[in-house]
Amino acid sequence: MLEALFRPLARMWRSDSPLDTYGLAHFGSVAGDAMVAIALADSIFFQIPPEQAELKVAGFLALTIAPLAVAGPILVPLLDRAGPRRAISFGAALGRALVCVYAAPRFGTLLLFPCAFLLLVLSKVHAITKNGLAVAYAGPNEGLVRANARLGRIAAGGAVLAAVPGLALWKLGGAEAVLYGAAVVYAIAALLNLRLPNPHVEGGKAEVSRLGAIPQLGPPAIGAAGLRAASGFLLFALAFGLRRSGEPAWWFVVLAGAATAGGFLGDVIAPRLPSKLREEAVVVGCLIGAGVGATLSFFAFELFVLILFAAAVGASSELGRLAFQTLMQRLAPEGAHGRVFVRYEILFQLAWVGGALIPALVPIDFRQGFLILAALYLVAIIGYLTPDILARLRE
Repeated sequence: MLEALFRPLARMWRSDSPLDTYGLAHFGSVAGDAMVAIALADSIFFQIPPEQAELKVAGFLALTIAPLAVAGPILVPLLDRAGPRRAISFGAALGRALVCVYAAPRFGTLLLFPCAFLLLVLSKVHAITKNGLAVAYAGPNEGLVRANARLGRIAAGGAVLAAVPGLALWKLGGAEAVLYGAAVVYAIAALLNLRLPNPHVEGGKAEVSRLGAIPQLGPPAIGAAGLRAASGFLLFALAFGLRRSGEPAWWFVVLAGAATAGGFLGDVIAPRLPSKLREEAVVVGCLIGAGVGATLSFFAFELFVLILFAAAVGASSELGRLAFQTLMQRLAPEGAHGRVFVRYEILFQLAWVGGALIPALVPIDFRQGFLILAALYLVAIIGYLTPDILARLRE
């Protein structure tokens, strides 16, 4: 497994492709995020008694929206120009390295919370900046779908590879050691950003509102937001519903792993889809497939079926994300990338948190959750199709 990950990294290091160069920096950023997640997981989930977890986790979910509110106004004018994007990516990595060094010896104090918040802010900065850099570095023969899918596979590899040293450091020195390890990884990611060429983006020709809305993205955005909400719902239904229903705790690990594998599968499938297949059709197809899977999982409630469904959700969520991301990158004109990218990232973050809050706050039986999940997909499908139906009726 590790050899299969290191071989592509060595090839990317030797490559002259700007996307490969950026892929290494993105790999380091995601690997650092994964190590931070390992360090913080014990403080967020496993020490909270189930009967007290709901409100605390709800507060944490609400807090995840705040980084975009803080970072968005700062990023918009910078991302609207291609030049500063390398500096933003470098600063996001170096900033996280410094925060980890500061937070490590203070893990057991209240200072951990503002540090975790800063890490979330800088992680969101990297994620939004990635949209613009993917457009800039995708080669003429690469295509945006392939570029986005490759960065998705790189991210999955970074998370998997980071889990090994992250868990080893946690065993040896606890969360403090993991945060120091994450600082090293982020520092390497920052140095890798220095190798990036100057980005140049031609941009699309769509009309953009003052707040970053693109009319053509309306229905696909509704569908993509539905997929994101369902993803948040499923994760927290697993975290809380399994405990309420008395299912074995190891089910969470198995199903979460299946969803992660499904996401990687989506990154593998995306470049192989027919080139004439429209991104909008991919989004609605993912919604329909996931909705059918949720319904079947309710009626055929057994572990094997749930594993297949979790993998399908991971794949459909990733395919829908890639389809919308590609459509957005293609339509957004140069000079408006900041407004567009930040607007839709905030929308999807709100959708994910909204979906996650339902099982976090409402005592839902795990099996019944699949019916609610199917309803979420149905609402998203209706929301996707309604604008087009109304437009046809007006004609």
